[in-house]
Amino acid sequence: MVGVHGIGQQVQGEGRLLSSWWPALSDGTRRAGAEGLLEASDMEIAFYGDVFRPAGQMLAVDDLPYTAQDVEDRFERELLAAWWRAAADSDPEVVPPDADDTLASTPRSVQGALRALSGSRFFANIALRHMVADLKQVRSYLTDQTVRDNVRDRVTTAIGDDTRVVVAHSLGSVVAYEALCALPGHHVRALVTIGSPLGIRNLVFDRLIPTPTGSRKEARGVWPGGSELVWTNLAGKGDVVALVKDLRLGFGENIRCAVLSTGTHAHDATAYLTDELCGKAIIEALA
Repeated sequence: MVGVHGIGQQVQGEGRLLSSWWPALSDGTRRAGAEGLLEASDMEIAFYGDVFRPAGQMLAVDDLPYTAQDVEDRFERELLAAWWRAAADSDPEVVPPDADDTLASTPRSVQGALRALSGSRFFANIALRHMVADLKQVRSYLTDQTVRDNVRDRVTTAIGDDTRVVVAHSLGSVVAYEALCALPGHHVRALVTIGSPLGIRNLVFDRLIPTPTGSRKEARGVWPGGSELVWTNLAGKGDVVALVKDLRLGFGENIRCAVLSTGTHAHDATAYLTDELCGKAIIEALA
Protein backbone atom coordinates (compact mmCIF):
# COMPACT_ATOMS: atom_id res chain seq x y z
CA MET A 1 0.00 0.00 0.00
CA VAL A 2 1.23 3.48 -0.93
CA GLY A 3 0.10 6.69 0.77
CA VAL A 4 0.44 10.02 -1.04
CA HIS A 5 0.30 13.12 1.16
CA GLY A 6 -1.15 16.52 0.33
CA ILE A 7 -0.08 20.16 0.47
CA GLY A 8 1.84 21.81 3.27
CA GLN A 9 4.09 18.87 4.17
CA GLN A 10 7.41 20.34 3.08
CA VAL A 11 8.94 20.15 6.57
CA GLN A 12 7.72 16.61 7.17
CA GLY A 13 9.20 13.35 5.86
CA GLU A 14 8.32 9.75 5.07
CA GLY A 15 8.83 8.53 8.63
CA ARG A 16 6.88 11.28 10.36
CA LEU A 17 3.93 10.97 8.00
CA LEU A 18 3.88 7.19 8.30
CA SER A 19 3.83 7.53 12.10
CA SER A 20 0.56 9.48 11.88
CA TRP A 21 -1.05 7.85 8.85
CA TRP A 22 -0.53 4.25 9.94
CA PRO A 23 -2.38 4.34 13.32
CA ALA A 24 -5.26 6.26 11.73
CA LEU A 25 -5.50 3.82 8.83
CA SER A 26 -5.38 0.89 11.25
CA ASP A 27 -8.33 2.40 13.13
CA GLY A 28 -10.23 2.70 9.87
CA THR A 29 -9.70 -0.93 8.94
CA ARG A 30 -10.64 -1.90 12.52
CA ARG A 31 -13.94 -0.01 12.11
CA ALA A 32 -14.44 -1.99 8.90
CA GLY A 33 -13.97 -5.29 10.75
CA ALA A 34 -10.48 -6.22 9.61
CA GLU A 35 -8.26 -5.61 12.61
CA GLY A 36 -4.78 -7.02 12.13
CA LEU A 37 -5.09 -7.51 8.37
CA LEU A 38 -2.24 -5.10 7.69
CA GLU A 39 1.07 -4.24 9.32
CA ALA A 40 3.01 -1.00 9.21
CA SER A 41 5.56 -2.65 6.94
CA ASP A 42 2.82 -3.05 4.32
CA MET A 43 2.65 0.72 3.83
CA GLU A 44 5.00 3.20 2.20
CA ILE A 45 4.63 6.97 2.03
CA ALA A 46 5.48 8.48 -1.36
CA PHE A 47 7.01 11.71 -0.08
CA TYR A 48 7.42 14.77 -2.31
CA GLY A 49 7.07 17.63 0.18
CA ASP A 50 10.74 18.53 0.01
CA VAL A 51 10.30 19.56 -3.63
CA PHE A 52 8.51 22.62 -2.25
CA ARG A 53 10.87 23.22 0.67
CA PRO A 54 12.41 26.69 0.28
CA ALA A 55 16.17 26.78 -0.24
CA GLY A 56 18.47 28.75 1.99
CA GLN A 57 16.22 28.74 5.07
CA MET A 58 17.61 25.78 6.97
CA LEU A 59 17.33 27.51 10.35
CA ALA A 60 13.75 28.74 9.91
CA VAL A 61 12.26 26.79 7.05
CA ASP A 62 8.80 26.72 8.62
CA ASP A 63 8.64 30.52 8.83
CA LEU A 64 7.49 31.25 5.30
CA PRO A 65 7.63 35.00 4.61
CA TYR A 66 4.45 35.18 2.50
CA THR A 67 1.87 37.99 2.76
CA ALA A 68 -1.25 38.95 0.79
CA GLN A 69 1.02 40.78 -1.64
CA ASP A 70 2.45 37.42 -2.73
CA VAL A 71 -0.88 36.09 -4.03
CA GLU A 72 0.08 37.41 -7.40
CA ASP A 73 -1.21 35.49 -10.39
CA ARG A 74 -4.68 34.72 -11.69
CA PHE A 75 -4.54 31.02 -10.77
CA GLU A 76 -3.77 31.67 -7.10
CA ARG A 77 -6.44 34.35 -6.80
CA GLU A 78 -9.11 32.22 -8.46
CA LEU A 79 -8.31 29.27 -6.20
CA LEU A 80 -8.39 31.53 -3.14
CA ALA A 81 -11.80 32.86 -4.26
CA ALA A 82 -13.06 29.27 -4.68
CA TRP A 83 -11.89 28.40 -1.14
CA TRP A 84 -13.60 31.52 0.18
CA ARG A 85 -16.92 30.66 -1.48
CA ALA A 86 -16.74 27.06 -0.25
CA ALA A 87 -15.94 28.18 3.31
CA ALA A 88 -18.87 30.60 3.26
CA ASP A 89 -21.20 27.83 2.06
CA SER A 90 -20.27 25.55 4.96
CA ASP A 91 -19.66 28.10 7.74
CA PRO A 92 -22.29 30.77 8.58
CA GLU A 93 -19.61 32.83 10.33
CA VAL A 94 -17.81 33.51 7.03
CA VAL A 95 -19.02 36.52 5.05
CA PRO A 96 -19.34 35.34 1.42
CA PRO A 97 -17.57 37.10 -1.45
CA ASP A 98 -19.44 38.86 -4.22
CA ALA A 99 -20.80 36.42 -6.80
CA ASP A 100 -18.41 37.66 -9.50
CA ASP A 101 -15.38 38.22 -7.26
CA THR A 102 -12.25 36.52 -8.62
CA LEU A 103 -9.94 38.67 -6.44
CA ALA A 104 -8.26 39.89 -9.60
CA SER A 105 -8.54 43.58 -8.81
CA THR A 106 -6.39 44.66 -5.86
CA PRO A 107 -4.21 43.20 -3.09
CA ARG A 108 -6.80 44.62 -0.67
CA SER A 109 -9.42 42.18 -1.98
CA VAL A 110 -6.93 39.34 -1.51
CA GLN A 111 -6.29 40.51 2.04
CA GLY A 112 -10.04 40.52 2.63
CA ALA A 113 -10.33 36.94 1.40
CA LEU A 114 -7.46 35.77 3.61
CA ARG A 115 -8.96 37.58 6.59
CA ALA A 116 -12.36 36.00 5.98
CA LEU A 117 -10.84 32.53 5.67
CA SER A 118 -8.74 32.95 8.81
CA GLY A 119 -12.00 33.41 10.73
CA SER A 120 -13.57 30.24 9.34
CA ARG A 121 -13.65 26.91 11.17
CA PHE A 122 -11.68 25.30 8.36
CA PHE A 123 -8.74 27.71 8.34
CA ALA A 124 -8.96 28.80 11.99
CA ASN A 125 -5.48 27.68 13.05
CA ILE A 126 -3.67 28.22 9.75
CA ALA A 127 -1.41 31.26 9.54
CA LEU A 128 -1.82 33.59 6.56
CA ARG A 129 1.65 32.78 5.25
CA HIS A 130 0.80 29.07 5.18
CA MET A 131 -2.44 29.67 3.28
CA VAL A 132 -0.47 31.56 0.64
CA ALA A 133 2.19 28.83 0.56
CA ASP A 134 -0.51 26.19 -0.04
CA LEU A 135 -1.91 28.22 -2.95
CA LYS A 136 1.55 28.39 -4.46
CA GLN A 137 2.15 24.64 -4.12
CA VAL A 138 -1.03 23.80 -6.02
CA ARG A 139 -0.23 26.37 -8.72
CA SER A 140 3.37 25.21 -8.98
CA TYR A 141 2.44 21.56 -9.51
CA LEU A 142 -0.19 22.33 -12.13
CA THR A 143 1.74 24.97 -14.09
CA ASP A 144 5.46 24.12 -13.73
CA GLN A 145 6.30 20.98 -15.71
CA THR A 146 9.67 20.48 -13.99
CA VAL A 147 8.01 20.47 -10.57
CA ARG A 148 5.23 18.24 -11.86
CA ASP A 149 7.65 15.67 -13.27
CA ASN A 150 9.76 15.65 -10.11
CA VAL A 151 6.75 15.18 -7.80
CA ARG A 152 5.04 12.59 -9.98
CA ASP A 153 8.25 10.58 -10.30
CA ARG A 154 8.29 10.16 -6.51
CA VAL A 155 4.90 8.47 -6.70
CA THR A 156 5.46 6.35 -9.80
CA THR A 157 8.70 5.07 -8.25
CA ALA A 158 6.88 4.07 -5.05
CA ILE A 159 4.16 2.13 -6.90
CA GLY A 160 5.59 -1.31 -7.57
CA ASP A 161 4.34 -4.60 -8.96
CA ASP A 162 3.17 -5.58 -5.47
CA THR A 163 1.23 -2.34 -4.81
CA ARG A 164 -2.49 -3.07 -4.49
CA VAL A 165 -3.80 0.08 -2.77
CA VAL A 166 -3.03 3.77 -3.23
CA VAL A 167 -4.47 6.20 -0.67
CA ALA A 168 -4.01 9.81 -1.71
CA HIS A 169 -4.86 13.04 0.12
CA SER A 170 -5.51 16.57 -1.16
CA LEU A 171 -3.00 17.60 -3.87
CA GLY A 172 -1.59 14.08 -3.52
CA SER A 173 -4.79 12.75 -5.09
CA VAL A 174 -4.00 14.75 -8.24
CA VAL A 175 -0.45 13.43 -8.25
CA ALA A 176 -1.58 9.84 -7.63
CA TYR A 177 -4.21 10.03 -10.37
CA GLU A 178 -1.66 11.26 -12.92
CA ALA A 179 0.92 8.73 -11.73
CA LEU A 180 -1.48 5.80 -12.24
CA CYS A 181 -2.42 7.11 -15.68
CA ALA A 182 1.30 7.16 -16.50
CA LEU A 183 1.72 3.51 -15.43
CA PRO A 184 -0.28 1.39 -17.91
CA GLY A 185 -0.64 -2.18 -16.74
CA HIS A 186 -0.16 -1.37 -13.03
CA HIS A 187 -1.60 -3.83 -10.51
CA VAL A 188 -3.30 -1.36 -8.17
CA ARG A 189 -6.78 -2.61 -7.27
CA ALA A 190 -7.98 0.33 -5.16
CA LEU A 191 -7.45 4.07 -5.49
CA VAL A 192 -8.81 5.88 -2.43
CA THR A 193 -8.82 9.67 -2.79
CA ILE A 194 -9.53 11.74 0.32
CA GLY A 195 -10.08 15.49 0.50
CA SER A 196 -9.48 15.70 -3.23
CA PRO A 197 -9.61 18.84 -5.42
CA LEU A 198 -9.74 16.73 -8.62
CA GLY A 199 -13.26 17.89 -9.51
CA ILE A 200 -12.52 21.63 -9.57
CA ARG A 201 -13.01 22.56 -13.22
CA ASN A 202 -10.74 25.11 -14.89
CA LEU A 203 -8.25 25.27 -12.03
CA VAL A 204 -7.53 21.53 -11.54
CA PHE A 205 -9.64 19.17 -13.67
CA ASP A 206 -9.00 20.94 -16.97
CA ARG A 207 -5.24 20.97 -16.30
CA LEU A 208 -4.86 17.24 -15.68
CA ILE A 209 -2.46 15.03 -17.62
CA PRO A 210 -3.77 13.18 -19.58
CA THR A 211 -6.14 15.94 -20.68
CA PRO A 212 -9.84 15.13 -20.17
CA THR A 213 -11.65 14.44 -23.44
CA GLY A 214 -14.93 15.78 -24.81
CA SER A 215 -16.62 19.18 -24.75
CA ARG A 216 -15.62 21.37 -21.85
CA LYS A 217 -18.84 21.03 -19.84
CA GLU A 218 -19.07 17.29 -20.44
CA ALA A 219 -15.36 16.42 -20.49
CA ARG A 220 -14.34 13.12 -18.90
CA GLY A 221 -11.05 12.31 -17.29
CA VAL A 222 -9.18 9.17 -18.31
CA TRP A 223 -9.82 6.15 -16.07
CA PRO A 224 -6.56 5.62 -14.11
CA GLY A 225 -6.32 1.86 -14.49
CA GLY A 226 -7.95 -1.29 -15.82
CA SER A 227 -11.43 -2.68 -15.28
CA GLU A 228 -10.34 -4.26 -11.97
CA LEU A 229 -9.50 -0.88 -10.39
CA VAL A 230 -12.01 0.35 -7.81
CA TRP A 231 -11.85 4.09 -7.18
CA THR A 232 -13.40 5.45 -3.99
CA ASN A 233 -13.56 9.20 -3.35
CA LEU A 234 -14.25 10.48 0.17
CA ALA A 235 -15.01 14.14 0.86
CA GLY A 236 -15.55 15.80 4.23
CA LYS A 237 -18.72 17.88 4.58
CA GLY A 238 -16.76 20.95 5.61
CA ASP A 239 -13.64 20.27 3.56
CA VAL A 240 -13.05 23.41 1.51
CA VAL A 241 -10.27 21.83 -0.57
CA ALA A 242 -12.59 19.01 -1.64
CA LEU A 243 -14.77 21.64 -3.24
CA VAL A 244 -16.50 19.21 -5.63
CA LYS A 245 -17.67 16.29 -3.50
CA ASP A 246 -18.98 14.07 -6.32
CA LEU A 247 -16.38 13.19 -8.95
CA ARG A 248 -18.69 11.07 -11.10
CA LEU A 249 -19.52 13.92 -13.47
CA GLY A 250 -15.86 14.30 -14.34
CA PHE A 251 -14.65 10.69 -14.24
CA GLY A 252 -17.68 8.46 -14.80
CA GLU A 253 -20.23 6.52 -12.83
CA ASN A 254 -17.76 3.85 -11.74
CA ILE A 255 -16.35 6.05 -8.99
CA ARG A 256 -17.80 5.38 -5.55
CA CYS A 257 -18.29 8.76 -3.86
CA ALA A 258 -19.20 9.45 -0.25
CA VAL A 259 -19.44 12.51 1.99
CA LEU A 260 -18.08 12.06 5.52
CA SER A 261 -18.14 13.94 8.79
CA THR A 262 -14.49 14.80 9.42
CA GLY A 263 -14.99 17.12 12.37
CA THR A 264 -13.43 20.52 12.97
CA HIS A 265 -10.21 19.54 11.18
CA ALA A 266 -12.15 18.81 8.01
CA HIS A 267 -9.17 18.45 5.67
CA ASP A 268 -6.88 16.48 7.97
CA ALA A 269 -5.81 13.19 6.37
CA THR A 270 -6.11 11.21 9.61
CA ALA A 271 -9.76 12.28 10.01
CA TYR A 272 -10.44 10.48 6.72
CA LEU A 273 -8.26 7.45 7.39
CA THR A 274 -10.06 6.56 10.62
CA ASP A 275 -13.45 6.35 8.88
CA GLU A 276 -15.08 2.97 8.31
CA LEU A 277 -15.70 3.69 4.61
CA CYS A 278 -12.00 4.33 4.08
CA GLY A 279 -11.16 1.08 5.86
CA LYS A 280 -13.66 -0.84 3.73
CA ALA A 281 -12.26 0.53 0.48
CA ILE A 282 -8.81 -0.69 1.50
CA ILE A 283 -9.68 -4.16 2.77
CA GLU A 284 -11.94 -4.93 -0.19
CA ALA A 285 -8.93 -4.57 -2.47
CA LEU A 286 -6.88 -6.95 -0.32
CA ALA A 287 -9.55 -9.57 0.36
